[in-house]
Amino acid sequence: MASQNRRQFIGKSLTGLLGAAAVSIPGNGQTSATEIPRKNRKLIYRTLGKTGLRIPVVSMGAAHTSNPNLIRAAMDEGIQLFATSEYYGQNEELIGGIIKERSRDSAMILTTARPAGIDHKAGLFTGEESTEQYIKQMEACMKRLGKEPIDIFMLPFAARRESVFHEPLLKAMERIKKEGKAKYVGIATHSWEHEAIRAAVDVGIYDVVMTAYNFRQKNTSEIDEALEYANENGMGIIAMKTMAGGYWDKERKDPINKKATLKWSVRNENIHTAVSGFSTFDQMHEDLSVMEDLQLTEQEKSDLKLVDTNLPRGMFCQQCGTCLPQCKRNYDIPNAMRSYMYAYGYKNLRHAQLCLKDAILPE
Repeated sequence: MASQNRRQFIGKSLTGLLGAAAVSIPGNGQTSATEIPRKNRKLIYRTLGKTGLRIPVVSMGAAHTSNPNLIRAAMDEGIQLFATSEYYGQNEELIGGIIKERSRDSAMILTTARPAGIDHKAGLFTGEESTEQYIKQMEACMKRLGKEPIDIFMLPFAARRESVFHEPLLKAMERIKKEGKAKYVGIATHSWEHEAIRAAVDVGIYDVVMTAYNFRQKNTSEIDEALEYANENGMGIIAMKTMAGGYWDKERKDPINKKATLKWSVRNENIHTAVSGFSTFDQMHEDLSVMEDLQLTEQEKSDLKLVDTNLPRGMFCQQCGTCLPQCKRNYDIPNAMRSYMYAYGYKNLRHAQLCLKDAILPE
């Protein structure tokens, strides 16, 4: 009963808060700039690994918006890749409907389907879903998007090497690619990123990996080495979670310089594009302006406190799992912290609720 009350309290707190509120060398990430006279917008392109796709280094994570005009404007401004997922509510239908208004190749869609069994604490899939079941989930994504094949389909929440090699899901992804349901397939990883990235290369079927990547991660050097390995082997690399929680402080009075965080991520040429979750027109223009100059200014370096080794924790959880053995009640603390970040940092209640559900708070 106490646990149930605790869950109800957290849920009500989150609700109240938001209510108020062509490739020459595989994967070499060749960089080029193209001026778009109509908008006078400089777009920097990189090659998404062995896919051969040339796309701007800024893409759109569409999960944080339900405004079709914002998505249309992003297309008009030159963004080509739009990331969505089955667990983003009606987001797939929204994106698919807008694509239908234009030519079939006017934009590329990346989507994911969430496997039934995930042990987030261990970073493993639990085998509760068959190959056939997962393919049916993917086909439901196609139906909602109204697009066949899907441009990029990803298996989310891959973490440990064993999860990347998990046989039922691996067979599903192989068939999805072989049967032409998706042009390219990949994994997405929020934790044990360096291990998942290397495994995605080694497993041999994947074209793309999407990974959390930002200046606050303590294991950046390990991730960078894995990114280099992936890039050398032709893997397309997409960055996510570049905002690092959005705020330095849990009171949300000291926002992190979002433009600087995005720059920090895409200045690494092993990152071919970053999906940025903007939700307003001003945020869109700010993110696109990153491509005017990818080098961090001295002020931006100062804003990111890059030389400060004693940074406040703020909204960002490392998802490292170090805290787990210390919890006598067996809470999935990393997922609870992700919920906290989505609710208080990004003001996205739906994502917060999904993460809180994943935390599996014990009775």
